Amino acid sequence: MTKTDPREITLDILLEVLEEGRLGHLVLNQALLKYQYLEKQDRSFITKLTEGTLERLILLDAALDRFSKTKTEKMKPVIRTILRMSAYQILFMDRVPDAAVCNEAVKLAKKRKFQGLSGFVNGVLRTLSREKGKLEFTDPSVRFSIPGWMLSMWEADYGKEKAEQISASFLKERPLTVRFNTSRASVEEILKSLESQGIAAEPTGFLDTVYSISGYDHLEAVEAFYEGLMTVQDPSSALAAHLAGIKAGDTVLDICSAPGGKTLHAADLLKGTGRVEARDLTEYKISLVEQNLFRCGFANVETKVWDARIFDPEMEEKADVVLADLPCSGLGIIGKKPDIKLRLKKEDLGELASLQREILSAASRYVKPGGTLLYSTCTVDRAENEENAAWILENLPFHKKDITGRLPGSLQADCRENQIQLLPGIHGCDGFFLAAFEKNRE
Repeated sequence: MTKTDPREITLDILLEVLEEGRLGHLVLNQALLKYQYLEKQDRSFITKLTEGTLERLILLDAALDRFSKTKTEKMKPVIRTILRMSAYQILFMDRVPDAAVCNEAVKLAKKRKFQGLSGFVNGVLRTLSREKGKLEFTDPSVRFSIPGWMLSMWEADYGKEKAEQISASFLKERPLTVRFNTSRASVEEILKSLESQGIAAEPTGFLDTVYSISGYDHLEAVEAFYEGLMTVQDPSSALAAHLAGIKAGDTVLDICSAPGGKTLHAADLLKGTGRVEARDLTEYKISLVEQNLFRCGFANVETKVWDARIFDPEMEEKADVVLADLPCSGLGIIGKKPDIKLRLKKEDLGELASLQREILSAASRYVKPGGTLLYSTCTVDRAENEENAAWILENLPFHKKDITGRLPGSLQADCRENQIQLLPGIHGCDGFFLAAFEKNRE
């Protein structure tokens, strides 16, 4: 029986993402599920090599272009991908000697019927290995592997120092963060369950129900997870339902809910009272919410496939709280989904801000007088964030709802009454924007 080669699996994942435009986290997760019989070491290697190659792609291409007469953009896709993933191993991974990386790359090229280019692959990689100590890149766009237009935008919005902190944060390892469902079990009980499996849990300093965890093999084997006592959620995202001030008996509408983190949080805060309606655009997205609901066992949630741009008269002024975590550029979560920076174009930002306003126009009509609209995105783009928050006040029947007192003390200084922009690398979480509004009563 042929041994499964982690490098070949990684090659196929990267080809799907970089050459076919598929979403990196989905392709990687599908591959890890398919090959879950592999040793943890091999699965970790596939994850690290895939994510690392995507994270450092701009730098890897710049390095390869120095030592290859044929520039990366002109190479055959398979050869280009083999070189990129091998360059990542040579420059950023110590586990395998460079000579072995070169040999494995040559084998892969031959296996994929590029016998005639195996010498080229070998030559480029051996030169890179020999010269890597002299490699230096002064351009911060290359150093941080961030498109130049993105870096320039952040420099204009936040200043050079913060722009570089944001960019650098995307290249750092991040712990997995989870939110405990305390209507199902107490924080102490959940911590005890994790400890019994040798899993370390550390408070994040945001909410007292949000922890980072480490020391597990795969999530599905964590008892507290498969029993529905916790949900994977970034601390920034967990603030959304918290800041909305959800109280017992409320009707909550989550209009773009997949995969369901905020829906589950709202249901947890209601503690069996009221109801949550979770909506999203497709059957597939709603199925993701339903999978999480089934695992966590909340009975006070309904799901519905619905295009958020289209007004639903049946829900007019029925919701105490509308959670509007809207489709966005995702610039705040590049650390988790590095292919965002490779796919996104500057012109996409204006189109997204316009889509968000279209959705907000419909969503605003579902809020009862005196009810709350919580607008959030996982981006760090002013047009999608501060400018849209100002647009809500100018065009919709809402006024600011002060959230300062509901924020952890460490974040209060950065709050602007009803809104806060969280920055990766600065606030210890994903890049995330939150703004709260109360509907006028007259």
